[in-house]
Amino acid sequence: MTERKSYGFETLQIHAGARPDPTTGARQTPVFQNTSYVFKDADHAAALFNLQEYGFLYSRLTNPTLAVLEERLATLEGGIGATVTASGHSAQILALFPLMSPGRNFVASNRLYGGSVTQFTKTFQRFGWNARIVDFEDFDAVRSAIDEDTRALFSESLCNPGGAVTDMDVIGSIAEDAGLPYIVDNTLASPWLCRPFDHGAALVVHSTTKYLSGNGTTVGGAVIEHGTFNWSASGLFPSLSEPEAAYHGLVFHETFGELGYTVHAHAVGLRDLGMTQAPFNAFLTLLGIETLSLRMERCCRNALEIANWLENQDKVASVSFAGLESSPFRHRARKYLRDGLSGSVLTFRLKGGYEACVRLVDSLELFSHVANHSRRVDDASTTDGCRAARCRC
Repeated sequence: MTERKSYGFETLQIHAGARPDPTTGARQTPVFQNTSYVFKDADHAAALFNLQEYGFLYSRLTNPTLAVLEERLATLEGGIGATVTASGHSAQILALFPLMSPGRNFVASNRLYGGSVTQFTKTFQRFGWNARIVDFEDFDAVRSAIDEDTRALFSESLCNPGGAVTDMDVIGSIAEDAGLPYIVDNTLASPWLCRPFDHGAALVVHSTTKYLSGNGTTVGGAVIEHGTFNWSASGLFPSLSEPEAAYHGLVFHETFGELGYTVHAHAVGLRDLGMTQAPFNAFLTLLGIETLSLRMERCCRNALEIANWLENQDKVASVSFAGLESSPFRHRARKYLRDGLSGSVLTFRLKGGYEACVRLVDSLELFSHVANHSRRVDDASTTDGCRAARCRC
């Protein structure tokens, strides 16, 4: 599907990246559950290892099933290339890996998934990477947090779990003025609901575990490159703009152009960090993506119904959901999200406080209280009410 932009989203979510198997004629993408691939001869092997020719040489770096998923995700997001990983958290490490070094920092929104905050502020410190957590509603504070050691800006498009919508046009403009890439986590929105590349993002990351796979059977992540950021312009990103000794002095951005970042993610990132997604997980995610538009539309509309109902309950103190007319983020949902829809994650507070929260969660029958769909009720910011996010039904 070389003319990918001429097709609609629903067609691309089924077909992008996939072709009938040339040997068997199989129409569905096979699971290539193998580790290595036979080289034609010694010269062919050398060309692959030296990045002089594209092909499959070892499944930690490249795999045919993963390649289909990568092309599909890049197509749906409007990017030039993608790298899939073992989890959403590993995708965030891989996204920053070519950009960061000890002593450098990146500026991140304070409205992030709690696990990301912990990874950024605790674990990344062991690498010497510093995360500056800033209120991205305060644009002057974002600008002030940037200095000569800053290497990226990071936010979510639709924030987990509060449902705030980031003003990506403004943040993208701040990043552009500073000569820095803007990285957007698009997990909660999915490419069906939001396209961060249209609003200044240079890179998009996903936990494919959530809406992309869609049914809670597989863990995965992805890093997608827009292909427009100039990695050589400032000298701030030597991993991409200076010779790489492991590949005989090859310069990734100079050699591979708009795909330089993605090639580096495979040839160096996956090679040395080893956070490769399993082929069967990629297969399951491909199946899930085929119904993404149908699921997201229904999830968003169902969540709006629930949010409206909750807002009118006497025992509910407040509801946080950008789809509500009362939400301060309603205008941004109309601007940045398809048809003004607002995802399907919402939070609400109960007037009865923590004990009322516990009674509610323990009384649920249809919804399930599980690890990846709810936020801890003992969080310091939630002790006055329930902020249970997404329950599985």
